[in-house]
Amino acid sequence: MPMYKVRPFHRASGEVLAAQLPTCMYSLPNLHRRASSPQVGARERWEEADPSLQALESRQEEILKRLYELKSTVDGLSKMIQTPDADLDVTHIIQTDECSPLTKTGADLDLMLGKDYGALKDIVINANPSLPPLSLLVLHSLLCEHYKILSAVHTHSSVKSVPENLLKCFGEQTKQQPRHEYQLGFTLIWKDVPKPQMKFSIQTMCPIEGEGNIARFLFSLFGHKYNAVTSTLIDSWVDTAIFQLKGGSSKEKGAVLRSMNAALGKTAWLVGNELTVADVVAWCALQQTGSANAAPANVQKWMKSCENLAPFSSVLKLLK
Repeated sequence: MPMYKVRPFHRASGEVLAAQLPTCMYSLPNLHRRASSPQVGARERWEEADPSLQALESRQEEILKRLYELKSTVDGLSKMIQTPDADLDVTHIIQTDECSPLTKTGADLDLMLGKDYGALKDIVINANPSLPPLSLLVLHSLLCEHYKILSAVHTHSSVKSVPENLLKCFGEQTKQQPRHEYQLGFTLIWKDVPKPQMKFSIQTMCPIEGEGNIARFLFSLFGHKYNAVTSTLIDSWVDTAIFQLKGGSSKEKGAVLRSMNAALGKTAWLVGNELTVADVVAWCALQQTGSANAAPANVQKWMKSCENLAPFSSVLKLLK
């Protein structure tokens, strides 16, 4: 089927054929041609040096910076709002500044936890005040030596009352900096739960349950790398402390103490010559079960080494 024909406007040589244009509109110069006249170049140089344009650019950069800070704050608050337990049932709120100066270099949180541009990484833990997870409090203090942490303590409506020392387990309230200036958010909620629960990524992560499992997660934030044998030994001691020292019979506790005494006769710490999460969990288990006084000599010496560290000694005050 033939189509209608249109008169060409260009010749093969590229010359534009004269065409009758309407006269009811004013004509404009061709914007697609390159400016070759000196007047155009002078105008461009004038615009570059125009102080009003420079002031406008500076104002725009300042606005973008403030918008970025606002986005960081809103993203952080949205995480807290989406947390099921950080709701309007809060009766006590205590927020503290960073626990200690950043005297040590922490690992790359973006590398370990995933990059979350413009939002503070929040760790939310539910714990029962009748059996406080001492190891998590020790690890919180240790993390404060590596990172700039925004700490908070809340009380859920399922708990009628919480001792004053647990409400202030992260210290007294001090001057708080803007939220986006912190590296990590650490929120502890005293709640009637059978075992400690932790949430980090609200949308994609299932809750981590159990004091030992949460302790492993928190200690991993220090960025230590262990071989397969060392990692297995650490996990074994953590499980032993949780299931036998804390939940086992007196016979099981005695067997664990003998094993600890033998291990500590060879090395300064339970696994190797440096502090691991196994030492933290085992020390806290001994303190909570009252087995510290009956511990053998090597275990007693090891416990004193732990208590010489500030995070352990501060937790001891909660037991008094």
